[in-house]
Amino acid sequence: MNPIFNILSGTWFIISSNFPMWLDGTKTNPTFNYTIAEKNGKTFLIDEVKYTKNGKTKTINGFDYLNPNNDKAFTWQGKGFLAIAKSRWEIKLMDENNEWAVIWFSKTLFTPEGVDIISKKPQLDKVTLEAIKSKMAKDNILKKHLASLGDLH
Repeated sequence: MNPIFNILSGTWFIISSNFPMWLDGTKTNPTFNYTIAEKNGKTFLIDEVKYTKNGKTKTINGFDYLNPNNDKAFTWQGKGFLAIAKSRWEIKLMDENNEWAVIWFSKTLFTPEGVDIISKKPQLDKVTLEAIKSKMAKDNILKKHLASLGDLH
């Protein structure tokens, strides 16, 4: 099994994002919750996006399948009525202790291309967040999203 599965397993807090769903203010405290699963000899992640809306926890369920040509890239596919929805996402930056990451996600029929800064901790200190943004500025894909990032925590 690819070690990235163990690294991603667990809860990640979305610290900063330019995803419109998180920036409109109606959905708060978003997290990604990854659980390792296997079917027919293929390892994948069960992907639960949780957030609060009107005081209630809501969940978007899906699955993440590793790209065979890039061990930091995945294809997300929704579950249930979202099964028709797919998007590509990739870990573009990650610290050496696997405590935070920057993920890029592709444009879909329903969502724009964007980035999320995620962390195993509910918050990142300002120094760490500024260091992450400085690293993003050196990446051609990530730097175009810097100006539209909104802090969520």
